[in-house]
This record gives sequence, structure tokens and C-alpha cells, in this order.
Amino acid sequence: MRREPPPPPSPSREIEAALRTGATTGIIGYRLRRAQLSVFQKFLSVFDELKLRPADYSVLVLIADNPGRKQTEIAEVLGVKRANFVTLVHGLEERGLVERIPSHADKRANALHLTAAGEAFLAHARAVHETMEQELIARLGGEKARKTLLDLLDRLT
Repeated sequence: MRREPPPPPSPSREIEAALRTGATTGIIGYRLRRAQLSVFQKFLSVFDELKLRPADYSVLVLIADNPGRKQTEIAEVLGVKRANFVTLVHGLEERGLVERIPSHADKRANALHLTAAGEAFLAHARAVHETMEQELIARLGGEKARKTLLDLLDRLT
């Protein structure tokens, strides 16, 4: 004997069955994490063709803005453990974007510089990032909302 499929749920049953999320969506950390995941997913999709991750981009920008700084200084600013940072820089170096040069001040340390290819690559990546950033600012409601968000985030750090 063949069974009939159950009837579709009534609107009141759908409401009853809806997942209650208020206990999590009202938590600042939860909402920050969800927003961070959303922005990172956008970043990953936009930068996929460049094979660039958020950490890579941050390192390239900091090296470009601070040429000749030691690996330990850049790693510390980003909050990246030394071993992880060495691996990250090694990957950028293999791609021909970054070079490590012994520091003039401390021969035991490496100073980081972008290569010519790294400078060109980063110029393109910054343009791509700027487009993405402008989309995010528009989603927030404009530059004033961006400033407010950044001010609020600064209070948490």
C-alpha cells in the first residue's frame, strides 16, 4: 500500500517550527563573527583570481607602507605567530612578490621589501580592494556609517 506524502505545513506550523535565534543574534561577539565571515567570503571571492588571502594582502600592504621593517615587527602588528608568519612570507617570496634582505641594523634579522613584481601586483590588488571597500561602505549606508563602525570597533580593542 502506498502512503500519501504529508500535507505541506500550515503557516502557523512553519512559524512554530522556525528556529529561535534571539539568544545568539543579540550577542556582540556572534554578530561580529558573522559580519567578519561575510566580509572574508566577499574578499575570498573577489581575490580568488589573484590567489590572495586576507593575511597575504595585509602583509603586502604593511611591507609596502613600511619597507625594510623586520619580519618580527610586521608579524607583531598583525598578531601572527612567528612560525606562521615565516611560512606566510615564504609563500609570498616564492611568488616573487616579497624579498628578505639581511637588516643593516641587525644582521640576524631580515628586512622585508616588495619586489618590482610585488609592487605592481599590490597596485592591482589595492584597486580591486578599493572597489570592494566602496561596496561595503555603500552597504553600511555611506562614509559616516563607516566612520561610526570603525569608532565602535576601536572601543573593543
